[in-house]
Amino acid sequence: MSAADQSAGMRWARWSAVVIIVIIGAAAFVLSFAALRDLAILANTPKRWAWLFPVIVDGTIIQATVSALVLAKSPERRWFLWVLGTGAMVSIAGNSLHAVAAGRILPWWASALVAAIAPISLLVDTHGLAVLFRAAQHDSAPAPELMPEPIPEPASEPIAVPVSQEAPNRSVSRRRAVSPRRDPAKVARAAALRAEGKTYAEIGKALDVSPRTAANYASKPKSATTAAESRPPTPAAASVASVQSIHSSRPAQQQLLPIAVPVGGN
Repeated sequence: MSAADQSAGMRWARWSAVVIIVIIGAAAFVLSFAALRDLAILANTPKRWAWLFPVIVDGTIIQATVSALVLAKSPERRWFLWVLGTGAMVSIAGNSLHAVAAGRILPWWASALVAAIAPISLLVDTHGLAVLFRAAQHDSAPAPELMPEPIPEPASEPIAVPVSQEAPNRSVSRRRAVSPRRDPAKVARAAALRAEGKTYAEIGKALDVSPRTAANYASKPKSATTAAESRPPTPAAASVASVQSIHSSRPAQQQLLPIAVPVGGN
């Protein structure tokens, strides 16, 4: 059998099953409707209103079935499954009781049970409607926005960063490469013009440089003596300075005395 024949056979089987279920469902509904109607009459219900009894029982079963299908993924579905099971048991029990009664009037307790089914079904169906509305509101409500969780800040711990020995040399060489060389003649002229009270703009115009460079030229650099004075004295220099201070503190006669003494007895 080819695949086309198999698919055609499957479609025929499905449609046949649907038709059979519809026929069986209609026949079962008609028989159950007639049995429950007669049961209501045997329970002292007026004949013209007896047909409402099977409508109440079967209507409750239909409502529970549809609601259970709609709320397939909702926790409220359990209520309708319970109503569906209870309604099916009531329908089965009513059909069985009708067959046992065989046209005789039901006893008082059975009549009381049949009469109580209508108000109980009203309460159950009304609560089922409220459950449907509540489930619809839950489905239509917008999902709550999730706030982003705060990211914990890392603890501020000191991090030991290895310092390379070549870093100072690189920075010094970079500074030397960036800083321009000063022309001694321009530096001297800039200092002289600044001493005359010229502004940096005028000095820059005279030297054909920018005012910032003129200010750089006009600033008095540290002399070599100033730099030498700022350095700490070495031990040898300190000793020489102390000896010189001692000699300078003596009188002039004591300093010249060794020179006045004749050498070799002359």
